[in-house]
Amino acid sequence: MMMKKFETLRRIVDSGLVAVIRADSADQAIQLAEACHKGGVAAIEVAFTVHGAEEAIRELSRRFSRGEFVLGAGTVLDPETARMAMLAGAQYVVTPALNEATVRLCNRYQIPCIPGAMTVEEVLRAMECGADIVKLFPGELFGPSAIRAIRGPLPQANLLPTGGVNLDNVSDWIKAGAVGVAVGGALTGPAKPGDMQAVTETARKFLEKIQAARLK
Repeated sequence: MMMKKFETLRRIVDSGLVAVIRADSADQAIQLAEACHKGGVAAIEVAFTVHGAEEAIRELSRRFSRGEFVLGAGTVLDPETARMAMLAGAQYVVTPALNEATVRLCNRYQIPCIPGAMTVEEVLRAMECGADIVKLFPGELFGPSAIRAIRGPLPQANLLPTGGVNLDNVSDWIKAGAVGVAVGGALTGPAKPGDMQAVTETARKFLEKIQAARLK
């Protein structure tokens, strides 16, 4: 049964952590996703920079039930790729920049689309197109203070920073008002020597810091 759009969004926001999977192959992407899942990550995004991303999404969708985690497709540049990802089993779509046609397609099928934005104007345009969450990207160019700055004129904006988020600053992003964070290399980097257990442990640390920051 297809998960409702609002349920997918709720799972992403409740968790506060989206694991961004970039890998050299579909098999490695699947292993990284499994390691993140073991660490308690409830939202996993397979980037379309992965060779065989569609295959990885299809296999993860087959291997795990819909209730275990929400599976997304990232680095989606156009509606054609978005539809391909949906048919493979993606439950949400993430784009590096605002592509209005992609957002419209996702809305048509009631699949959350999280488009990337850098400025107040871009965030506002994304919201007007129907994006419930907007990805602040690249986060390393801004820092946590950007969340407060953008939410000054747009307090209703739900922002998810991507890029530059690590264990040392994740609490700052959450305290600044981010609804969650998307993390790639800082989460999956330990797997480069093949140490998937380190990825699982890092995922747990991220979730602990997010939960603690939300309580303060």
